[in-house]
Amino acid sequence: MPPQAPAPSGNDGLDFAVMRRFIPYLWPKDMPGLRLRIVIALTLVLVSKGIQISMGFLYGAAIDRMKPGLEAGVSLAIALVAAYAGARFAGVLFDNLRNVVFERVGQDATRRLAEHVFAHLHKLSLRFHLSRRTGAVTKVIERGTKSIDVMLYFLLFNIAPTVIELAAVMIIFGTKFSMGLVGATAVMVVTYIYFTQKVTDWRNALRAEMNEMDTATVARSVDSLLNYETVKYFNAEKRETEIYGKVARRYADAAVKSENSLAWLNIGQSLVTNLMMAGAMGYTVWGWSKGAFTSGDVVLVNTLLAQLFRPLDMLGMVYRTVRQGLTDMAAMFDLIDTEAEVRDRPDAKPLVISGGALAFEDVSFAYEPDRPILKGVSFTVPAGRTLAVVGPSGAGKSTLARLIFRFYDVTAGRIMIDGQDVRDVTQSTLRAAIGIVPQDTVLFNDTIGYNVGYGREGASQDAIEAAARGAQIHAFIAAQPQQYETPVGERGLKLSGGEKQRVAIARTLLKDPPLLILDEATSALDSRTESEIQATLARVSEKRTTVVIAHRLSTIVDADEIIVLEAGQVAERGTHADLLKQGGLYAEMWTRQQAEDDEESAVAAE
Repeated sequence: MPPQAPAPSGNDGLDFAVMRRFIPYLWPKDMPGLRLRIVIALTLVLVSKGIQISMGFLYGAAIDRMKPGLEAGVSLAIALVAAYAGARFAGVLFDNLRNVVFERVGQDATRRLAEHVFAHLHKLSLRFHLSRRTGAVTKVIERGTKSIDVMLYFLLFNIAPTVIELAAVMIIFGTKFSMGLVGATAVMVVTYIYFTQKVTDWRNALRAEMNEMDTATVARSVDSLLNYETVKYFNAEKRETEIYGKVARRYADAAVKSENSLAWLNIGQSLVTNLMMAGAMGYTVWGWSKGAFTSGDVVLVNTLLAQLFRPLDMLGMVYRTVRQGLTDMAAMFDLIDTEAEVRDRPDAKPLVISGGALAFEDVSFAYEPDRPILKGVSFTVPAGRTLAVVGPSGAGKSTLARLIFRFYDVTAGRIMIDGQDVRDVTQSTLRAAIGIVPQDTVLFNDTIGYNVGYGREGASQDAIEAAARGAQIHAFIAAQPQQYETPVGERGLKLSGGEKQRVAIARTLLKDPPLLILDEATSALDSRTESEIQATLARVSEKRTTVVIAHRLSTIVDADEIIVLEAGQVAERGTHADLLKQGGLYAEMWTRQQAEDDEESAVAAE
């Protein structure tokens, strides 16, 4: 069966540049087996079309054998009828064999393109993913990859065979009937194509809005469902339903106008084809009355035109589908053409870790040119030592972690690891050397074991359990009916905040990196669990270069050095004791937090 055609959207004409871009996926250089399948499929197309054209001659010959006086030759007429039936079956047989042979080509092209896009999306910068809606990007990829199979089917197995059949019909009409019939057929086909193109373009303009509303509806629903908890927090179910309803109603209105326009297309196409059929049949009947044509010739013309009209009846849908396929692929190729903001240099080398010393040298950074975040930040973390970074919200603490991972490149200055600029090494080796426990932990919709094991590919079950013990979550997992096979739900929503954070700690322990970043790593834990995990992290940090981004100062009193960020600059630095003696911003933050802790303890005692 042909693939289901996607819903069209508007653009001006066929984009042949896009068509040229997907040809390599259809005709892959390194896959001769797929090329052979294409050749066989096209051969079957020609054989099928030849058989279908022969049906008109067989049917016509059978009719001619049914004249009065030829009753004695009834066996030949029966044989011709049987041959006609056999030709009909053979046409269906070869069409389906063609589909069987070609199916692997279409699916393989779709798979390779999808893999290419998926890999490229993971190469794009964090800025790209923060600025795009996941639902909308997913819809673009889905439409673009599916459009290849759809386009290949219609281009190779509808448009190409129709052109072949039209040429054959014109030759038959010219040699067996008259050039007048050839001219009438050509006028009909040109008129039909012109009318179909114009009306389809008009319909596409109507359907463009429907396509946009479809994407908007999906994007809105995904966005709303991903923020399920937020919706519940603010009792906004009715509000979300109303917003979704408005988008869905706009889509429905656009769909009604678009579908109604289909009636005008069908009416016009039917008028053109039936006028041609009436004229051609009238001409052959007139010729039969003059003795120029036989009864079989009348049947032949009828059969050939009826066969030609069948693919022409689909021309509007085919043209619309091909245009939509090109539009969908163009949108997907736009994703492929989006350049990664952070790229490896041509001469980038693997990161070589000798100790794991980290240094920021006069680093400045801005997400936007008019919005500086870091302003000349400098510090050094010797190998195996711990640096804590504190400061008010918006000071740039989490930005430090993103820059170390090279999710962004610094605007000025440089970041060094063991004397190597992170911009001079490959991103894969850089990130392989760094582990992070983020403040906001998002888990895969899989099992607890999978999420812990994600820290190191191919990790054994014993290693996964050892990491879970180190993160103080093994006992919790063992108490579950499915233990490590327990599903965590979408984004880990079946686990509490503390449980999710302990899973994040466990998978980082499993990764066992020489550099460790703890971004509010215990912020979601209760006091007892926090103290247990702090002891674990302290043991782990003894052998690693560690950067601790903290809000609760009590968790970083033992750090080798503490820097206080304020407005993107290092305001204070020193040990915990030194900073308290300075009586500055750190001391103020410490005093305030101690007072809050005392107040909480008093309330708990009551």
